[in-house]
Amino acid sequence: MNSIRIFADSTCDLPSSWLQEHEVGIVPLYVTFGQDVYCDGVDITPRALYDRVSREGLLPKTSAPSPADFLHLFAPAVKAGHDIIYISLSSALSSTFANACIAAKELPEGAVTVVDSLNLSSSIGLLVMKAVHAVSSGHSVQEIVSMLEQVRGRIETEFAIDSLDYLYKGGRCSGMQNLIGSLLKIRPVIKVTPEGSLTPAYKIRGKRDKAAEQLLRNCVANRDRLDEDVIFVVHSFAEEEARMMQTVLREQTNARQVMITEAGCVISSHCGPQTIAIMYATV
Repeated sequence: MNSIRIFADSTCDLPSSWLQEHEVGIVPLYVTFGQDVYCDGVDITPRALYDRVSREGLLPKTSAPSPADFLHLFAPAVKAGHDIIYISLSSALSSTFANACIAAKELPEGAVTVVDSLNLSSSIGLLVMKAVHAVSSGHSVQEIVSMLEQVRGRIETEFAIDSLDYLYKGGRCSGMQNLIGSLLKIRPVIKVTPEGSLTPAYKIRGKRDKAAEQLLRNCVANRDRLDEDVIFVVHSFAEEEARMMQTVLREQTNARQVMITEAGCVISSHCGPQTIAIMYATV
């Protein structure tokens, strides 16, 4: 019986130390500034990304790994005798899932199973952590995939964007919306739908801590339905708010772990600095 290895892409936003400890394979997405192409989390950091956006006034483009990229990382693991479960960025947001499926077909049948997370960031990480635990508990590929497909539909992902500036630069809102939003200090809150796409949920007006407080209220209101394994507080250069949220969630929920993670370059390039999010599963 082959051993099982879990793979994900760089948008899972889990700490590199945890990924290395549990031998999770990571396939990086690409971040492109003009002619300069970087691998997310490998040769560019969010700080470097923000510095370049500040200097040049333009956002980078992000793109999925190619089928060849996946094959390059999958093939050695398969050759070493592993079965692979790859958990992808939502297929509604990227061609990452489709390209991984193309690569899987180039390998022996059944060697690679591709699971669509229907999510992003540490909500993918939540699925990765559950998959790693299931592997260590001796579950089969089929059992793990079935579990992941059940859990992914119960994940809540909600994040507050501090400024409309990055949405404007990325063509996702008009100049007038950006101006009005800045003047009125309007912070949009985005949710991930069950189908894996993004939708505006509501807007918060006022100081940034009001957005964090609203996310907390929404999560705590679900405490009787929480999957108690882990709650993620994800941020992009909003560590103070993240620490505060971690403290509140530890006090007001029964979660065994409240884990702070930092958004990587792909997520940061679309949301911008001071973004804060809460991600968790329900039962």
